Amino acid sequence: MTDQAIPNKRTPKPKWLRVKLPTGESYKKVRELVSEHKLHTICESGNCPNMGECWGEGTATFMILGNICTRSCGFCAVNTGRPDAVDPFEPARVARSVELMNVKHAVITSVDRDDLSDGGAEIWVKTVKAIRRKSPGTTLETLIPDFAGKWENLQYIINVGPEIVSHNLETVRRLTKQVRIQAKYDRSLEVLKRLKDGGMKTKSGVMLGLGETVDEVYETMEDLRSVGCDVLTLGQYLQPTPKHLPVAEFIHPEQFEEYRVKGLEMGFRFVESGPLVRSSYHAEKHVF
Repeated sequence: MTDQAIPNKRTPKPKWLRVKLPTGESYKKVRELVSEHKLHTICESGNCPNMGECWGEGTATFMILGNICTRSCGFCAVNTGRPDAVDPFEPARVARSVELMNVKHAVITSVDRDDLSDGGAEIWVKTVKAIRRKSPGTTLETLIPDFAGKWENLQYIINVGPEIVSHNLETVRRLTKQVRIQAKYDRSLEVLKRLKDGGMKTKSGVMLGLGETVDEVYETMEDLRSVGCDVLTLGQYLQPTPKHLPVAEFIHPEQFEEYRVKGLEMGFRFVESGPLVRSSYHAEKHVF
């Protein structure tokens, strides 16, 4: 297949992408805490379809280092621009949120901060340490950026030792320039390799429906296994606004199941694969 552009058209959503409203006592309790204390989670601000299920299981995702990204990826709804100054009190606030919500497994992610010499690594480390002080029983997953290939900054994450470290490849090699404009496919693989070499349990996520072929998905899965990636998530890309990349195809649940089975055969420890799967879906089960 040639390096053609992702088709610019909108396709109606199929019935299997209908989302059930969150319910359950555990979800309601967390929702009340979030409202009462004005806590911030990506689950809520990103309108994640699995919010009710994850909150019910004691898992929540928090974003650090502000809400303005230095990159302009074609799939992401986070604002691009000049970020605000780093907030030194943010780690303590996130840790307090984790404590108040009684989170059993916290996923921490961030915008890209290419404007900072350490890529935000200091705040990452302080956040992990603050959560451990407040909630020593909480396990942690850090969903990190590539730190622009500055490996000394990546080492800070390895040194603080989260239970699992995730870095998303997001798409297949051919589409990377369109989907992740400032990122590099091989650099992301190198991130995962260095994490694994540093003793970390690793995880990555890929969005489908951007125009990739089945063979390209399998190639990407093989690339991830070649650097020892332990956990894989595969989900359907959904266009956040008309300004973002359009959906080229809605992948049928049966195809997602084929990818799941193949991934386990390849040696992934866990494979979450389905239309509504997101990076932190079933994250609490990926700690091993």
